[in-house]
Formats: sequence, C-alpha cells, structure tokens
Amino acid sequence: MEFWKLFVVALMPIVKVLLITLLGIFLALDRFHILSNEISRKNLNTIVFFVFSPALVCGSLAETITSKSLLMLWFMPLNVLLTFIIGVVLGLLLVKMIRVPRHLHGLVLGCCAAGNLGNLPLIIVPAVCKQKGNPFGDADICHKNALGYASLSMAIGSIYIWTIVYNIVRVYSSQISNEVKVDDSMITPNSTLEIDQENISKDRSHTNYVKQLEIECTTSNERVKVPKNEKIKKLLKVLVEKINLKALFAPATIGAIVGLIIGIVPIFRKLLIVNNAPLAVIQDSIVMVGDAGIPAMTLLVGANLIKGLKGLGKQFPIIVGIIVVRFIALPGIGIGIVKGAIHFGLIHPDPLYQFLLLLQFALPPAVSMSTITQLFGVSEGECSVIMLATYSCAAFSLTLWSTFFMWLVL
Repeated sequence: MEFWKLFVVALMPIVKVLLITLLGIFLALDRFHILSNEISRKNLNTIVFFVFSPALVCGSLAETITSKSLLMLWFMPLNVLLTFIIGVVLGLLLVKMIRVPRHLHGLVLGCCAAGNLGNLPLIIVPAVCKQKGNPFGDADICHKNALGYASLSMAIGSIYIWTIVYNIVRVYSSQISNEVKVDDSMITPNSTLEIDQENISKDRSHTNYVKQLEIECTTSNERVKVPKNEKIKKLLKVLVEKINLKALFAPATIGAIVGLIIGIVPIFRKLLIVNNAPLAVIQDSIVMVGDAGIPAMTLLVGANLIKGLKGLGKQFPIIVGIIVVRFIALPGIGIGIVKGAIHFGLIHPDPLYQFLLLLQFALPPAVSMSTITQLFGVSEGECSVIMLATYSCAAFSLTLWSTFFMWLVL
C-alpha cells in the first residue's frame, strides 16, 4: 500500500483516542463536577479495574485463543519482557547522564521500562481493523484477532508491571525513607540510639532472610542443617512476603487466566464459544460488559492527565529523556528484535501479530505508574507531569510509528 494511505489508516485510531481523552479532560474540569474530584475518578477507576478490564480480557481471549494459537503466540511474553529489560537499561543510562534526583530514580526507571500494553493496544489495534482499506484483511476477522492479541498483551504486561516495576519503585522508595530517617536522627540526637537500633533490626530482618533458611546449631562440635523441605517452605514464605501477590493477581490477570482456560479447554469452549453453544449467553454478557471498558479507560486517562498541567516546565530534562527512550530508542531496538525473530522463523507470519509486537516497543508509559507512585507516596506530582507530556507526544509518535510498522510488515 502507499505510505500516505497507511498514514491515514494509522491516524484515525489515534484521533479517536485523542477525542475521547479530551472529553475525559473536559469532564475533569472543576466547573462540571463530573470527574473533577478524586472520589469520582476513584469510583470509575474501581469499576474499570474490577469489572470492565477483566471482562474485556476474559471475553476476548476466550473467543480468539486456542491451544494451537497459544503455541503460535509464545514469542509475545518474551517480546514484552525484552521491552522491560531494555527500558530499565536505557533508564539507568538516562539517570546517569542527566543526573536525575535520587527521589525520582524509581519513577524514571519505571516510566522507561513499562509501556501502556493494555489500554492503547486494545484501542488502537482493533480500531485499525475497522478502518476502510485496512491492510490486514477482512475487518471482522482482523478485529477479533486484534482483541485477542491485545488482551494477551494486557495480561502479560500487567504481570510484568506488578513484578518488575512495582519492586523497582518499592526498592527506591524504601531507600528514600531510610535516608529521611537518618536525617531525622541527626536532628534529634537524644533519640539516635533508639533509631539506630530500630534500623539495625530492620536491616537484619531484610538482608539476613536468606541466612534464616539455614538454622545452624552447634552440638558436640557438630553442625546440624535444616532439611531441604523446610528450606523450600521458608524460601517460598520469603517470596510471598516480598512479592505483592494481591497486585500480581489483579482482576485483569485473573480474567486472562479464566479466558485462556475457556479458550483452551475443549469442553468449556463447546459450552460457551462455538456456534449454538448452550451457555453462549454468558459469553455474550461478558463481552458486552467488556466493551464498556475501552471508552471508560480512555476517559480516565484524560481525567488523570489534567493533574499534570501544573509544573510542566520543572521536569523538562527528565521528560525529554523519557520521550527519547520510549519514542525513539526503544522502537528502533524493537524493529531489530522483531525483524530478527521473523528472519529466524520464531514468529508466525501474521502481519497483524507482527504489527502488535512492534507497537509494544513504541508505547507511552503505563498508566499503572500513577497507581504505583500513589501506593508508595513518592513522586506523584512528577508522575502526573510526565504522563501529560508523554501522552501528548504519543499522539504524534504513535501515528508515525504505526504507519512505518504497517509498511514494514506488509
């Protein structure tokens, strides 16, 4: 296809996203009192998080993913993991180059590592299929496959965000809190001994947990070790304490697991999915609820971005650095990775699937970064500013990269 026609096909979904995002910003203005306060945004976000997202992911995966197609899509988890690893490496280089303040290290690394693998692919890729003259074939089949691919991308991204990025921000936020405690102890010398003892006990509980896996006692100059079963149990207990399982198994992740089970297990598929299935009404209801998730997600993105209008110029070097990482460096590296995988036959020859793999490298930071910073109470204002700037820039970069990616895979 001509490059200009591809540009128009790529532009229309971005325009739709922008229009709905602007409506979200409009509704978040104080004069309208619809999404202007935290309570209303929180309530809508709760509905999206617990109802719309899992329904959308579950319904899409159940319809499109089978045991055969799942084997064909094995490269996607690896591809998403590479976006996180490369993003962290580039983020570390950015932190060193522009000397990012220490309290922003976790935020910068998280924004460089985690792309919006849920909302935007779910909006953009199916919308491309609906465009007249889309390059991916029949509109209905393309739309169905696009929802399945994007839903799987959302589920994988959610797992990586809450295992990798969550712990990155947690580590840096704990370092900041420890520094604050040390500063406070210097101001109040009378309580120095108590604070030092408290810090020593905390350090021991965190850094010596591996040593607790092996209990040593000396009896008649003999060293007695704990059985391997006890070591494994204690190690699992430590991992459960260190990893936020509640966040890891978010509703969208649970919805993805349920959707995969329905799609893969033949009995469930016959009951819910195939033509004239006896329980098809349940699947139809799930899909209907999930369809409300895409506009609700986009409205929330706009409503949350309005918080970043203040202080936009204060973080200019950091914003430029994150934009370069996410919209220039990562997509360029992604092209090399995906084209290399295609050359060695690691990816099945579906242009729509290849397009989504490339798109995963060119997305703005994940919306979940706002949730994570709020959770730890660090860099919330700076996160809003970065989100506003990067998503404004994404309107242009995503159009150009989407056009180029479509031209590349066809």
